Formats: sequence, structure tokens, C-alpha cells
Amino acid sequence: MELKTYMCLICGWVYDEAAGCPEEGIAPGTLWKDVPMNWTCPECGARKEDFEMMAI
Repeated sequence: MELKTYMCLICGWVYDEAAGCPEEGIAPGTLWKDVPMNWTCPECGARKEDFEMMAI
């Protein structure tokens, strides 16, 4: 399975499934679908629906 990255459309911050977001309590390897719905961007506070999958 290939891990993906998602970018905040508001500020450009990138969530990488491989890296997770440990400082926000999200372990490395956490799939985007498994990130809690109430999670917000650590940079600007945008909601999950403000993120878009990036093709690399």
C-alpha cells in the first residue's frame, strides 16, 4: 500500500501519512481516513475538509 500526502488548501501545510503528526498525537503511518474528524491543521486551524490529496 502506498502512503499519501495531503495539503492544507488554506496555508499549504502538508500531512504525510508516513510521517504522521506526532506533535499532534497522530502516529507515523496513520492513514488520512483514520485521522480524527475534529483534527485541525497545526499551522492555521483549518479542518480536514480543507485538505486535498497531493500527487507526488
